[in-house]
Amino acid sequence: MESYYLNNFEVKPKHSSEEALQKWRKLCGFVKNPKRRFRFTANLSKRYEAQAMRRTNQEKFRVAVLVSKAAYQFIQGMQPSDYTVPEEVKAAGFGICGEELGSIVEGHDLKKLNVHGGVAGIAEKLCTSTLNGLTTDSDLLNRRQEIFGINKFTESEGRSFLVFVWEALQDMTLMILGVCAFVSLLVGIIMEGWPNGAHDGLGIVASILLVVFVTATSDYRQSLQFKDLDKEKKKIAIQVMRNGYRQKMSIYDLLPGDIVHLAIGDQVPADGVFVSGFSVLIDESSLTGESEPVMVTADNPFLLSGTKVQDGSCKMMVTSVGMRTQWGKLMATLSEGGDDETPLQVKLNGVATIIGKVGLFFAIVTFAVLVQGLMSRKWQDGTYLRWSGDEALEMLEFFAVAVTIVVVAVPEGLPLAVTLSLAFAMKKMMNDKALVRHLAACETMGSSTCICSDKTGTLTTNHMAVVKSCICMNVREVSKPLDASSLCSELPDSAVKILLQSIFNNTGGEVVFGLSLGGNFHAERQASKLLKVEPFNSVKKRMGVVLELPEGSLRAHSKGASEIILAACDKVINANGEIVPLDEATINYLNDTINQFANEALRTLCLAYMELENGFSVENPIPVSGYTCIGVVGIKDPVRPGVKESVAVCRSAGITVRMVTGDNINTAKAIARECGILTDDGIAIEGPEFREKSEEEMLKIIPKLQVMARSSPLDKHTLVKHLRTSLGEVVAVTGDGTNDAPALHEADIGLAMGIAGTEVAKESADVIILDDNFSTIVTVAKWGRSVYINIQKFVQFQLTVNVVALVVNFSSACLTGTAPLTAVQLLWVNMIMDTLGALALATEPPNDDLMKRSPVGRKGNFISNVMWRNILGQSLYQFVVIWLLQSKGKGIFGLEGPDSDLILNTLIFNSFVFCQIFNEVSSREMEEIDVFKGILNNYVFVAVLSCTVIFQIIIIEFLGTFANTTPLTFAQWFLSVFIGFLGMPIAAGLKMIPV
Repeated sequence: MESYYLNNFEVKPKHSSEEALQKWRKLCGFVKNPKRRFRFTANLSKRYEAQAMRRTNQEKFRVAVLVSKAAYQFIQGMQPSDYTVPEEVKAAGFGICGEELGSIVEGHDLKKLNVHGGVAGIAEKLCTSTLNGLTTDSDLLNRRQEIFGINKFTESEGRSFLVFVWEALQDMTLMILGVCAFVSLLVGIIMEGWPNGAHDGLGIVASILLVVFVTATSDYRQSLQFKDLDKEKKKIAIQVMRNGYRQKMSIYDLLPGDIVHLAIGDQVPADGVFVSGFSVLIDESSLTGESEPVMVTADNPFLLSGTKVQDGSCKMMVTSVGMRTQWGKLMATLSEGGDDETPLQVKLNGVATIIGKVGLFFAIVTFAVLVQGLMSRKWQDGTYLRWSGDEALEMLEFFAVAVTIVVVAVPEGLPLAVTLSLAFAMKKMMNDKALVRHLAACETMGSSTCICSDKTGTLTTNHMAVVKSCICMNVREVSKPLDASSLCSELPDSAVKILLQSIFNNTGGEVVFGLSLGGNFHAERQASKLLKVEPFNSVKKRMGVVLELPEGSLRAHSKGASEIILAACDKVINANGEIVPLDEATINYLNDTINQFANEALRTLCLAYMELENGFSVENPIPVSGYTCIGVVGIKDPVRPGVKESVAVCRSAGITVRMVTGDNINTAKAIARECGILTDDGIAIEGPEFREKSEEEMLKIIPKLQVMARSSPLDKHTLVKHLRTSLGEVVAVTGDGTNDAPALHEADIGLAMGIAGTEVAKESADVIILDDNFSTIVTVAKWGRSVYINIQKFVQFQLTVNVVALVVNFSSACLTGTAPLTAVQLLWVNMIMDTLGALALATEPPNDDLMKRSPVGRKGNFISNVMWRNILGQSLYQFVVIWLLQSKGKGIFGLEGPDSDLILNTLIFNSFVFCQIFNEVSSREMEEIDVFKGILNNYVFVAVLSCTVIFQIIIIEFLGTFANTTPLTFAQWFLSVFIGFLGMPIAAGLKMIPV
């Protein structure tokens, strides 16, 4: 079985080929209820339709943009038609309507923009300020919302409970049983009258309705969980200026006139126009299909919703929101094709398909044997041409039993149990600060053998403070404000001035060190004009600005990785504040200082500046050489509490943790040792050195590689690719920046940082770590293992019921000519093992013991030898007991008289059900003997078990007319329960057999 579904039912955790997705679907020939079974799989036909529509829309949009730009060239001298403001817009206090704004931005219509007074004119007509943004007066905001709409897209309405009831009714076997029930009712009433003749038919109808409503309730709850999770996925916060204050807001609260701050990796949240910014490159491929990024400037100020900021930073003014945006219109035309199905869902579809075919064969043979027995009896009596109503009902019962065997034998609940377990885990993981974006990631994380983690913000707190400095060649401790102020008094005034100018102008974050030196942030920013900004990115490992000084001269400041910036310097400020050439001795001194800081686990940055010639143009890149070194600072970023313990947990769980960072190698090694990542036999290497290695050399060092320093995004991607393809590892990788997207995409599980991560990184990831904490990643791995093992427990339990129900009914039909379990009873058994069994076993919370096992890895067998041992051992016990009861039960219990068969069949049914109840408890642990550990912590399991027992008592004692049972004595109840209970010590004994 394992090899069959590995060859035919194998898909990747993500990016599966269409061929693989189609292949397993074609092999699922016998499916009772396709609507339910394939509800959580990708709708490929809808997906193809969506892709075609997307391509059409992209082409239309691309052509429209090109045409509008071309047309603009010809109408420079023409006057556009007069625009009239609609009365309701004018009455609300605005000078332009949403349609006009949409036509300007969508059409990239510069002419029309200029007619309205440019960006400043649009701002005035929208009653906003490009400096302070909108006012927060609620009445004004509500009026603006009424005129221009809200920033939400039209979504399909959620399905009601009745839709799930209808889908549950689509089960082919239940429909056939419904027909059987109708015929049974008809014949029974004709033969015996009302109500006696209706009992069998009504029993089947009641059982069908119970199955349908329990199934629909379970499915409806799942859909609500996924709806809640989907809302969480779509929550995006954006930096907005309102009332002159920069604040974080949900994109859903944006309105036309809002001033939004955008940086590298952000998604443009609405249509708008460029207000101010530097080096802004926009990736419009999601809309136009064009891979070449677009430079956005004052001359090309249009920004479109759904596009991504590839480089630079800017302020934009929102002009259109929601369904008025180009992205909203595009999304409205697309029907969701759904997520790819997960590997476990596909594997269990394979298991269900195989067992379904076996079950269908047994059902046909059972029906044939039962009919043959009836026909033989009639042949012997010479009545084969004459049929009584009782004989017709008997034939109908045989057919109903055969159909019900199919109901029990085809484990439709297997693939859906995966979804149930994943939905439960995803909901709980939200509470543990992990948002799962793709279902498959949850289960794949449980198989992970390697975690490639960033350092900053994941292993460390990302609360940085300058604790050491080497300014003007003077090394000082500056961990306390007093140290910093005394340092300031020791430095020449000219050096302090240039240092503060560098700190306050060349920054994208906090400037605590500059403030502790006595600097004034606002005064320093106003003293010079910012002409150009090149933001930091992980490729260049530096950032720079160009300033226009009060006297008109230009100065560039650069800051970044110490070795890179120092290599760009040819001068240095000495202890007297003089600018002197950078000789070899000074370079060695500074390099030694950098290494000293790094060995103390400090992150080092070098600050430098240069005077620019008057001929420098802001269109040119900032120079990369000829700088004067101001100094080097050592920044402390403490290791997060609990990281060392989490790394140790990973190691005991067979998961290798590797640190990938852009830091100096000495800093990286020191932090890695502090975290417990770098061991004595581990390898630490720098990205440039790693890049130079041949394929063969890489494969030799990667197994022992634990730290990669000064790495580029390409290095991370290469490492992940080799780990996956060459070494067969299941790799989880963390990332927070735009440049991390390729590695996140390549990994089996991409983990984006929720706090520090960009929207591009989050979109490329499978799981978002909401608190940026490495310990949360370990929690995700624990939940992933829990999902995998919970499904294994459920499969073990369900296959045991499948095997016993099939063998008991088939062997009984062959040997006695009757089936001990009726259609109604089998439907109840089916509910115990399917919907209720999934609820009980697939929602077991994780425990710490899960992280003491080795990972399953990429090629582990899902139905393990341990599971086969438990299934076959338990099945053999149950079959022997049921068969013993069937053949010797009357003698054992001293049953006589006309009701003896009914009492015996009730005992068999009751014993069989209690065997499943106690087997469900035994299935909580596949290898451990103590199955009661933590049982009361899982209230779902306790509730399901209690309901099953209570309802079983009701069926036996009060619903005998419909369920073909009769009330039992206390002794008979005790023996039934005891037979079921005996399965537990037998299960414990089986677990002691090595496999």
